[in-house]
Amino acid sequence: MSVLLETSEGDVVIDLLTEERPRSCMNFLKLCKMKMYNYCLFHDIQQNFIIQTGDTDEKGGFSIYKCLYGEQAKYFEREVVPKIKHNEKYLVSMVNNGKGFHGSQFLITCCDSADVLDGLHTVFGKVVEGDDVIDRINEAYVDEENRPYQDIRIHHTIVLHDPFDDPPQLPPPPSRSPSPPPHVLSSDRLAVGERTNLLEGLTTEEMVEYIEDKEMKANTQMLEIIGDLPHADVKPPENVLFVCKLNPVTNSDDLEIIFSRFGSILSCEVIRDWKSGDSLCYAFIEFEEVSDCEAAYFKMDNVLIDERRIHVDFSQSVSKLYWSRNTKHQGRYEDDRGDADKNRKRLHDKSDRTQNFNNKRAERVYGKHDERDSRDRDRGHNREQDRNYDRDRDRGHNREQDRNYDRDRDRGHNRERDRGYDRERDRKTDRHKDTRRERDRIDRDSNRSVDRKERKDRREDDHKPEFREISSRKREEKYRDKDNIRREKSDQKKHDIHDQKKLRKEHRESDKSYSNRKSKLEEKILNLEHKIKKHKDKKKKKAS
Repeated sequence: MSVLLETSEGDVVIDLLTEERPRSCMNFLKLCKMKMYNYCLFHDIQQNFIIQTGDTDEKGGFSIYKCLYGEQAKYFEREVVPKIKHNEKYLVSMVNNGKGFHGSQFLITCCDSADVLDGLHTVFGKVVEGDDVIDRINEAYVDEENRPYQDIRIHHTIVLHDPFDDPPQLPPPPSRSPSPPPHVLSSDRLAVGERTNLLEGLTTEEMVEYIEDKEMKANTQMLEIIGDLPHADVKPPENVLFVCKLNPVTNSDDLEIIFSRFGSILSCEVIRDWKSGDSLCYAFIEFEEVSDCEAAYFKMDNVLIDERRIHVDFSQSVSKLYWSRNTKHQGRYEDDRGDADKNRKRLHDKSDRTQNFNNKRAERVYGKHDERDSRDRDRGHNREQDRNYDRDRDRGHNREQDRNYDRDRDRGHNRERDRGYDRERDRKTDRHKDTRRERDRIDRDSNRSVDRKERKDRREDDHKPEFREISSRKREEKYRDKDNIRREKSDQKKHDIHDQKKLRKEHRESDKSYSNRKSKLEEKILNLEHKIKKHKDKKKKKAS
């Protein structure tokens, strides 16, 4: 009454409840005996809840009774009595197909209490060995559909004890375990046993090298994405040297003369500051042959040039490579050593010929004079600096023009947008006004109709004899109320007049007291002025 399941994570032994669930246990035992569960995937892993497997045909599965009685017995009815709850961990249940029937799929609980499964799925066994295997399967990484990223399968099933006799309709069991079907071999997930930890089994040096290589590839891919590299596998040219720690006075011509003894040089350039034109103390030298470049590397490192020890290394720059961004050759990169080499060499030769011609003419006119040559060279260098300065100034002027144009365009766009917004707002306010007017008109009409109806009803009531006495009484009460209101108004008016007179009298008295005080103050001021005048006159007499 036990079954051994050999999974990719380990072996699991299940004890079956043959007395309580005979149909479910017979179905499970005969499917295991016929090797139907071999290579079944654990396709639903809900962590700390259940793990589900047993889909024999990748379409939902079927029971063993289909093999005995045909297609109409593909599923069998679930067993209800006795009632067994999902109140333990590692219980095994047949999965309900949604209509109260079971096929071949089963689940194993991974929590102590799963009450939501009661009444839906039928408990027919329990895991007695291999709890750690179930826990490992429960902790597998899964996607949004609860399917593990790495396949976990049942490799083999072994029936340890079967109390049920084989029905005569049951075909004989296979003599050996079947081969894996094609869909198992062509899975889109990580295969069973495939190594997921690539650092496992490596030494410390190999791990460091692997991690650095991975980071370098990630960085190159990022540079490719932002457009700094034509593609991730690009390599720097092998015939270009990088020379640094130069003296600021060393120029390109001096370096070309020094390095030309190793072979023909295609280009030699000392990198300078774009604004000031000062040397940045490093340069790039491109040779025609790779062997010449290697010889210069071995010979010229740590050599003294213009009282400076230079450092020479192979260039790691890929600025000589460029993207072909046109639509005809989209995504193709080229080395500028093709036709560009020829053009550069032709220009280089032309400049050499021009320089030689100028030197010879200067020798004829002025004779050989190194100071004159250096002065011409400096003058040419200053002209180049002036051209660069003018070019940068024009570039900045054009940028300022573009900014002004963009600002004006945005301002016009905003004005147009504001006009449209104001137009729409006015339209909405007019619409609201119209609705308010219409609502007021409807209210007035309804009030008028109500008033008309009330007046009509009052007239009709007045003509009735039983309402005449009531109407006359109401009229008297109405007149009486009017007289009372009139009397109250007149009394109130008298009181208001009396209060006003009293207020006027008080104001008058206060004005009199104010005028008295004012006159007294004026008299005091006049007396003080008279005394001050007398005092001044006395002082003048004494002084005279």
